[in-house]
Amino acid sequence: MSRYFVTGTDTDAGKTFVSAALLASARRQGRTTLGLKPVAAGCERVGGMLRNIDALLLQAQSFPPVDYATVNPVALEPAIAPHLAAQRAGVQVCLDDLERMLQRILDARPEDTILIEGAGGWRVPLNAEEDLSGLAVRLELPVILVVGMRLGCISHARLTLEAIRAEGLRVTGWVANQIDPNMREYEANLETLHRCLDAPFLGAIPWLGDTSAESSNLSELQAKAAQAAEYLSGL
Repeated sequence: MSRYFVTGTDTDAGKTFVSAALLASARRQGRTTLGLKPVAAGCERVGGMLRNIDALLLQAQSFPPVDYATVNPVALEPAIAPHLAAQRAGVQVCLDDLERMLQRILDARPEDTILIEGAGGWRVPLNAEEDLSGLAVRLELPVILVVGMRLGCISHARLTLEAIRAEGLRVTGWVANQIDPNMREYEANLETLHRCLDAPFLGAIPWLGDTSAESSNLSELQAKAAQAAEYLSGL
């Protein structure tokens, strides 16, 4: 059984999209899969229940099928930073509670490949005193870094890699995800990342069209994730 924490260089780096592609790749290898997004902000009410399209995409890539509450136990409506969304919702989210919830889920799930997605970048706050990345530290999870390929990504990627390792965690690898189709010197930037990031390279996903939740529906995202899987090496 392989379990990983997925983080990104920033918000909108493509963590969910890459996670879905990695899960699709694992399915092609005949593995069972589970995608988790413990905390999701930016949820919409569907039939009176809060649902997040990123979590729905991870749910769709999970096999055997799993219920939504397992994938996303903490659903917050405002599309803002998690700690601010929790404040606005009048709820307290802390690492102790998340760790207990996640540990129960992990203990009950026998899937071959399990990906646990963070929110925003590595240092996104969970509350006034804790970062969401502390969940990866507590569960001692190896980390997959998604580099959103746009101007500024080299510094963001290097700093994130340093921060992950400063927490004593192993970096399983990094993925280059092209989120800006007009990025200047894309190949040169990718070459620089290869030289600067001392971690395994899992693949580069080219621009496959807009994969943001705001401009894509679930079926489109599933199709694009399946296409992106072709550019990734297995975990």
